[in-house]
Formats: sequence, structure tokens, C-alpha cells
Amino acid sequence: VQLQASGGGLVQAGGSLRLTCAASGSISSIYVMGWYRQAPGKQRDLVASIRTSGSTNYADSVKGRFTISRVNTWSTLYLQMNALEPEDTAVYYCNARLSPYGRHYWGKGTLVTVSS
Repeated sequence: VQLQASGGGLVQAGGSLRLTCAASGSISSIYVMGWYRQAPGKQRDLVASIRTSGSTNYADSVKGRFTISRVNTWSTLYLQMNALEPEDTAVYYCNARLSPYGRHYWGKGTLVTVSS
């Protein structure tokens, strides 16, 4: 599975961005896709994920502000980010797994910078 994230940029606090992840390869076998982020000096953390069933999971810090969605074929994953805060500044990574405990596939990150 190959993943390519895009859509990052510089935005003022309170603004919005939409991240896009284009997936290719064995996408019909994907079980779950998600967005992770890593701020400078911090570990990479899960932001949001979506399963084949359509169920979603969000980090507490983004609930009510971010929405994850996908094209049914798994070819494209989105992350709509509203009411952005400076604390959301990080490199955002697209992620996929083919099974609940399978290996992680990562794309190159896209930088989101939120100014106060």
C-alpha cells in the first residue's frame, strides 16, 4: 500500500484545512486507515481512524472539530479540520493497516502550522 498525503499549510487559529491521502496498491485489503500527527519533540499520536465498517475513532483533543472520511474504495482518505488551534501544529501522517494488528503503512507527512 502506498500513501500520499497533501493539504497541509499555514492557517490562523480558528481556521480550517482539509487533508487528503491518496492510497494505491492493495487498497481493497485495507482494514483501517487513519491520521496521526507528530509535533516537534513529541511522539506520533493517533488523531482519527476509520474502519471498513465505517466506525470512527478520534483523539479527545480533536473531537467535535475534526472529521475523518473516506471514499468507499479506500482510494482517498480525508481529514476535515475546523476550529484549528496552535496546539494542532504538527506533521500529519496518513496510515493504513490490512488487519487489526497488521503492519502499519505510512505516507510522507504533510505539515500543518496554526498561528495564534
